[in-house]
Amino acid sequence: MAKQTEYNVGIYLRLSQEDLREGDSLSIENQKLILTKYVEDKGWKLVSEYVDDGYTGTDFERPGVQKLLADAQSGKINIIVVKDLSRFGRNYIEVGRYIDYIFPMNNIRFIAINDNVDTAERNSAALEMMPIVNLFNEWHSSSTSKKIRAVYEANAKAGNYMGALAPFGYVRSDTPNHTLVIDPEAAPYVRKVFELRASGLSYRKVAREMNLAKIPTPSQYRYDKLGRPNPRTTSGVWSEEVIKSIVHNQSYIGILVQLRTTTVSHKNHKVIGRDESEWAVVENAHEPLISQELWDRCVEIDNSCSRGKCTKEGVTLPLSGFCYCADCGHKMRQSGEPSAYICGRYSKSGRTVCSTHYIRVNMLEQVILADIRSMLKLTVDEDKARAYFLKRKSGTRAIQTAENTKKIKQAEKRLAELDKLIRSVYEDKVMGRVAEDMALSLLNDYQQEKEKLSLELDELKSRLEAQKQDSDDVDEFIRRLKMFAGAEVFTREMALQLIEYVTIDKNPRSRSRMNEREIHIYYKLIDKGLNDPLNALE
Repeated sequence: MAKQTEYNVGIYLRLSQEDLREGDSLSIENQKLILTKYVEDKGWKLVSEYVDDGYTGTDFERPGVQKLLADAQSGKINIIVVKDLSRFGRNYIEVGRYIDYIFPMNNIRFIAINDNVDTAERNSAALEMMPIVNLFNEWHSSSTSKKIRAVYEANAKAGNYMGALAPFGYVRSDTPNHTLVIDPEAAPYVRKVFELRASGLSYRKVAREMNLAKIPTPSQYRYDKLGRPNPRTTSGVWSEEVIKSIVHNQSYIGILVQLRTTTVSHKNHKVIGRDESEWAVVENAHEPLISQELWDRCVEIDNSCSRGKCTKEGVTLPLSGFCYCADCGHKMRQSGEPSAYICGRYSKSGRTVCSTHYIRVNMLEQVILADIRSMLKLTVDEDKARAYFLKRKSGTRAIQTAENTKKIKQAEKRLAELDKLIRSVYEDKVMGRVAEDMALSLLNDYQQEKEKLSLELDELKSRLEAQKQDSDDVDEFIRRLKMFAGAEVFTREMALQLIEYVTIDKNPRSRSRMNEREIHIYYKLIDKGLNDPLNALE
């Protein structure tokens, strides 16, 4: 390093979040006082100070360090003074690279006061010990990081809210665990998002409705409450992404999900996703903002095979996305005026691959509405309706509930008897009341019967649980049916609540046979089917 005749000094100060626990001795003000006095005592010229407040020492992309390096390379400063090596950094590879390579290349002298490090004294014992000091500083950072991470994870698993900001519609309470509390002003906005989505609107349409209502975005609302301008570069309008993030946030039903992400290491702060098994999930962590029913309706729409498309007028037809060609399995497409559905595969490739399966929209809607009305008539006698829908859903399984319940009781009674018999044989064998070979034979028979009966009992309970689920599904279907009692027209909401999918058979060539055409309606909860019933290709 060339001999300097005039020193232009830059002092560097850093304080991390972890250092705050150490008290005033590491504060920015304390560091500045020590460094300023040192420079004055040396008679050097203090040109600039560089501060990184709240930054970890393992990250060398700190703005203060980057500015310091830029000024050193431009010649603005030619000596850097820090309180100790740990203030400059806790990554021993990066600290060594700066001190051994980058600073000497730019003719920069580096001094760490408390560690007696001065690069002008290349033969000093302190410089020889510097790699060990740097290694210890990094170990300290790693150890501290592990402790903090352990405390953070323990708090998250205990149900303490660890986020810096509460989800839109909530505020963090002042309690030690920062429980989320409903914000009465923002909560109606969140409920509106869920209700619009549950009504069948796409994320884009929900965003449009929120913008038309001039409702502030979560970011804008937060800064309006603080009385400060929003520093983020944002358009200030609702987007699909914002709507989706709200609708998928389980916080709104009282479930706190944390520890979804982590960092690669204490030195590499790249954020990566955790496996779902590592998440901290706490139910009933706070008051729900929406009902479970409303949440389930939104989930059901997400899982639905329907991905409705708008007409040129911006209208989504009630059955858009629900209709499939019964022959090739492709979704039906809207076509022509008057509005009709035709096979999507035919629309793309012509009659060589499939036929039109043409059906008018209003005719199809009338057929389905008539079928729904006929089922509504059944619900006048709810017990009969329940029996009918249970048989439709589960066939003979619907009439086996009482029989299976009886078998379960008998099996449990016999298992208890077998346990007593096994104990009795052991006692008789010990007391000499029964020969050993006879005791072993009896024990073997009882044990085999017990194992067989236990397997049968598990199977019976499994069947009974399935029957209970069938019953719950049927009750929910009847509840949904009754929502549309007296409906005069078939609506999109009706389709989303009741219909799984519809298959359209081939269009008869003869007009006289039009009434013979088959339309298969698969209803949610009571009909066997898949969300994507025919593995449609679009």
